[in-house]
Amino acid sequence: MLDSKPYDIIVVGGGHAGCEAAAAAAKLGSRTLLVTMNLQTIGQMSCNPAMGGVAKGQIVREIDAMGGLSGIVTDKTAIQFRMLNRSKGPAMWSPRAQCDRWRFAEEWRLQLEAIPTLDFLQDMAVDILVENDKAVGIVTSMGSKVRGSAVILTNGTFLNGLIHIGERQMGGGRAGEKAATGITERLIALGFEAGRMKTGTPPRIDGRSLDYGQFEIQHGDENPEKFSYHPSTKALITQRPCHIAYTNERVHDLLQEGFSRSPLFNGTIQGTGPRYCPSIEDKISRFADKDRHQLFVEPEGWNTIEVYVNGFSTSLPEEVQVKALRSVKGFEKAKFFRPGYAIEYDYFPPTQLSLTLETKRVENLFFAGQINGTTGYEEAAAQGLMAGINAHRKIHKESTVILGRSEAYIGVLIDDLITKGTDEPYRMFTSRAEFRLLLRQDNADVRLTEAAHSWGLAGDDRLARVREKRKNTEEIEATLAASSVSSEAANQVLSTKGTSLVVQKVRAIALVSRPQLRLSDVIPLIKEETTEAFLDTEAVEQAEINIKYAGYITKEKEHVDKLSRLENTPLPASFDYASMKALSIEARQKLIKIKPASIGQATRISGISPADISVLLVHLGR
Repeated sequence: MLDSKPYDIIVVGGGHAGCEAAAAAAKLGSRTLLVTMNLQTIGQMSCNPAMGGVAKGQIVREIDAMGGLSGIVTDKTAIQFRMLNRSKGPAMWSPRAQCDRWRFAEEWRLQLEAIPTLDFLQDMAVDILVENDKAVGIVTSMGSKVRGSAVILTNGTFLNGLIHIGERQMGGGRAGEKAATGITERLIALGFEAGRMKTGTPPRIDGRSLDYGQFEIQHGDENPEKFSYHPSTKALITQRPCHIAYTNERVHDLLQEGFSRSPLFNGTIQGTGPRYCPSIEDKISRFADKDRHQLFVEPEGWNTIEVYVNGFSTSLPEEVQVKALRSVKGFEKAKFFRPGYAIEYDYFPPTQLSLTLETKRVENLFFAGQINGTTGYEEAAAQGLMAGINAHRKIHKESTVILGRSEAYIGVLIDDLITKGTDEPYRMFTSRAEFRLLLRQDNADVRLTEAAHSWGLAGDDRLARVREKRKNTEEIEATLAASSVSSEAANQVLSTKGTSLVVQKVRAIALVSRPQLRLSDVIPLIKEETTEAFLDTEAVEQAEINIKYAGYITKEKEHVDKLSRLENTPLPASFDYASMKALSIEARQKLIKIKPASIGQATRISGISPADISVLLVHLGR
């Protein structure tokens, strides 16, 4: 039975965005209701059983640094951990974990149920209650009217979801679950612009039917790390391996024979698919010169026999999928648990939102996740977290929380969506961040935890830990700067590293700055000077990166300082762009539509020229 007292915040949808939004709002003190069509699928990994990856791993660490739960849930359910791009610079290092799919959803449920101010309702939201252009609640399929001060929509792929397998179509938000109806129609009636997007998923296979001797084995890291900065989670001791297989020309030929029945090619699918995670038929069509493509054979958990075939996303007819996949070495006797499929769903171009993820058209209504045109658990979770924080602060008349592009990948993500929009599923990459050396996965807590503690989301224990890490890092750097190493001792190490020798004693920090040496090579040379700070592995890593990349980090910080003037020059929401004839027509149209919050945001809108920015600055008296 629902409480008749209005809620502070109602979150619609129990995916990654919904879970983080509900957790954040409730932990901050708002009476929160999470409404989902199926309480048994809260936090479900709808597609691949993994968290993180290039840039996505940085996002998960940022969520954790601010007191979100994705990192903790990942650590508690991981079956393998890898730090990607270790051969490159630290700006590119990206953590990724394979997870136990069933344990992951269970852990999310347990984490949410432990929050006393969070209630749950299993039902479908079919309408939004709006009064005086403010969202004041929802209507469910059972006819219940639930009132709340703010509503956060995190509907994922469920809005008028349509599943495609060859010529077959069925309504659904994902396999075995019905689509959500009513919300799209209501939003359009309120004046919102809607669009269609498409994503897909590969077949699930019985692992007992595969010949693993035909695959390359892919182990986790020898010394695995973890996602959460919180000491309540531990790094893996044992891990499950993944495997790598390859398609071949025979596989490609069989897939092409089914193209005439593919909804992707025969015009059945109208939605735009993800550019950077294409289906297998899209890959062999776009990259016809490639005679093979990589497939990752990923276990779905510790004990299950189910396998996820990463890289073989498809919507081809089932019999075509079976015939083609069985032509991959090692898959000759593959048994299918279920075929791959594509899904089309409604989304709402995110230029209709402010940087807080509140809609411009309806006050106290927030969007987060795939409803905004993104793809991926991590991007969705990040938006959910920020929507939950800002919805809570809005109804409690507190200042908004907006992360800048130099503060977090989450800031880059949201700024890209709101300022540039997207007409294809948006995925985060390190290349999207102009300050990626500052936005590393190792320093997310240093960047964000103190601010999150001031909002009330990150606990005292997190604040104490990050302050200790910062102190230890500074102590390590100071010790290295003050310690000298004799030329004889230094040369013993340098001669083994293929780098030039020294003729006199040298500061330890100068040795660490050499690209051929690691901090671990230098510590034995100053053993008597080391303190307990050197036992803090996170601080040691921070210090080494700070020393080796000091010049580059300084330049990036100087660049941020130069741009801060533009970012801190606000543009009033009431600014009359239409009357400013000195602006180009395109500039006027886009400024009216997007309503940038600052001059800095205006500079990133496509079609806004430097001349237009000059006009704005003149009107502002700058």
